[in-house]
Amino acid sequence: MQTLERLFRKKKKLVVGLMSGTSADGIDAALVEITGNGLRTGIHPLAFQTYTYPPGYKSFLLKNSNVSSAKLDDITRLNMLIADFFAVAVRKIARSAGKRLSEIDLIGSHGQTIHHLPTASSIFGKTIRATLQIGSPSAIAKLTGIVTVGDFRIGDVAVGGTGAPLVPYFDYIMLRSRTKNRAALNIGGIANITVLPKNCSLNDVIAFDTGPGNMVIDGLMQKFNGKHFDKNGTVASKGRLLPKLLHSMIDHPYLTIKPPKSTGRELFGETFIQGILQRSKGKRKEDLITTVTEFTALSIYQQYLRYIRKNTVIEELLVSGGGVHNRYLMNALKKYFDSVKVVSTETTSISPDAKEAICFAVLANETIAGNPSNVPGATGAAIPTVLGVICLP
Repeated sequence: MQTLERLFRKKKKLVVGLMSGTSADGIDAALVEITGNGLRTGIHPLAFQTYTYPPGYKSFLLKNSNVSSAKLDDITRLNMLIADFFAVAVRKIARSAGKRLSEIDLIGSHGQTIHHLPTASSIFGKTIRATLQIGSPSAIAKLTGIVTVGDFRIGDVAVGGTGAPLVPYFDYIMLRSRTKNRAALNIGGIANITVLPKNCSLNDVIAFDTGPGNMVIDGLMQKFNGKHFDKNGTVASKGRLLPKLLHSMIDHPYLTIKPPKSTGRELFGETFIQGILQRSKGKRKEDLITTVTEFTALSIYQQYLRYIRKNTVIEELLVSGGGVHNRYLMNALKKYFDSVKVVSTETTSISPDAKEAICFAVLANETIAGNPSNVPGATGAAIPTVLGVICLP
């Protein structure tokens, strides 16, 4: 307990945030100097890198994220393997910033989501939601010798939430404005949006997953070209829209569910992609990439029209995640949102690539401070609650 008490009392902490999203392209690691907590939080990013996984790892992970091909022994090994990968990333990011590992005070790890079940179901007389992130935070703590906070989503699920999205708390303390209605849009594998009315309190914040971000684009690029993503949106820019396919995708049932809501690979992964391929036999590959990229932009805008604009007319849309580098996607968002200023979070001095990793560094700091960091308006949780498990080295 003395370790935690010293950590609690430190006015300035060096914290590593770790994130591996639904795209599973690599580990985002951010080293951040953090002062204060809650609304008094100050951040000074020191280093950020994405560390790629070994060849074959992504397909192995995705195989074990699919209920029809997952194996319990593989998942058990992955839990330790991912922790090892994350620990290596911590060592590397510390080295890149010229810091000794012993100087790092804290690690915040999102882990790797392997299955996410936000819809309540009945089992043995209980009604539960569930989510599973692997990459044991206890193992990370032991492998690095650093206090580690992980398993952030479970606490929210336990109090009635969907466990996602968790970025809205970070958005609230770092991106809210006194004078503008803002929204923060993160386009990773899944796209999620946080609505920040001007001069808002935490109770005013709503957030939810709008649907797929890069997931479907990346999945088709892998099948067609063996590429992990459409760099700069180049392929999408060469194709033509397939209106019939676009309309069939925009009718997806998830898009009619009212927030709070969250989703993942279970709805927009391999099964969804196979459905696209079956409906589009004989169509040009470029046209499919164009159409699914347009679908991502249109679904985000559609969700804004359905569930946000009535109460909050957005003036500024701050975009982060890998999707910010897809020119076709960003231009489509600007087209749909029209008079709204659509810009990267870089304009607020927060790297669009590092944002989620920084977020989990901040969430770890909030856990050590004893502050609730879920947002009931985002997850549907019954109460605000302190998130994460604290693992000692």
